[in-house]
Amino acid sequence: MTKKKSIITDQRFIVLLVIIALVVIYMIFSPEFRQYSSILSMLDFSYYDILMAIGVTFPLITAGVDLSIGTGMVCYALVAGRLVRDYNCPVLVAMLICVLFGAIVGLANGTLIGVMGLPPFLATLCTCMITRGISSMVMATPWPTNKQPGGWFHSIFKLTFGTGRNALKLPVGFLVCVALVLLMEFVLNHTKFGRYTIAIGSNKEALMLSGVNVKIYHVMAYVVCGIFAGLAAIAYAAVVPTVQPGTGAGLELDAIGGVFVGGVSATGGYGSVIGTLVGVFVIVLLKTGLPYVGLQANWQQIITGIVLIGAVMIDVAKRRRMAKEQ
Repeated sequence: MTKKKSIITDQRFIVLLVIIALVVIYMIFSPEFRQYSSILSMLDFSYYDILMAIGVTFPLITAGVDLSIGTGMVCYALVAGRLVRDYNCPVLVAMLICVLFGAIVGLANGTLIGVMGLPPFLATLCTCMITRGISSMVMATPWPTNKQPGGWFHSIFKLTFGTGRNALKLPVGFLVCVALVLLMEFVLNHTKFGRYTIAIGSNKEALMLSGVNVKIYHVMAYVVCGIFAGLAAIAYAAVVPTVQPGTGAGLELDAIGGVFVGGVSATGGYGSVIGTLVGVFVIVLLKTGLPYVGLQANWQQIITGIVLIGAVMIDVAKRRRMAKEQ
């Protein structure tokens, strides 16, 4: 008989407690953090991390990885921004191009890994270098500012009521992210694509022997990742005044780290998109909250590394316990 899992031992619940603890600490030691504008700013800079993390959850569950999402996100934003600025491309079309470009890079990654059999680390490192090179060729390109046609773009994740100092801004972007998390959680657990994604990470050989065309679903996992990197590009361009080439390197680590903190197994075969959401918020709180309590950015990297070690240790202990129970 399988034991019913207690919510107290669920990694997602533990991570949620960590989030609550961090928020309480920041609010106690920093009056500035308690201001609504600070919380709104923190949420603005969390959207692209959340979107990247949702997408990369799928390759990680297949026991793969996508290192191109950070530089890719900046590349897509630069290309779309260049089309808007120099070729009068409508902003909505440019946003669609971001998603399409991401899907194409995801398809390339999936083909290299799922069809040609390249190691995920190597294949996505190559596309990471390619997208970074394209970014340098496109050069720094600002998206439309509030003084130009299409200035509404920088407010797409906020709903504003009123004008002036008394204006109330609601973070609708967070609701969009939550809706996408719930959608992809359903896809992961209740669709053929999701179940096969998990199966690829847990026992790829058995899935192949059962007659499933594993290559198609393996490629699809990276296409989904690319699509969400494209959506992240839109969010990134909306909150950053000027997108600079080269700034994407390392941003993928925040997303990947959040996925592992949220409970995705380091060896694949298990994961949760809801867990990814709470895991990313731990990373975001460490990245944006520590300066409020007087700690330098260097501490964010150190503490994040320690948190990731803890998450991996929990995963290892979980697997050992499962092995003993079998």
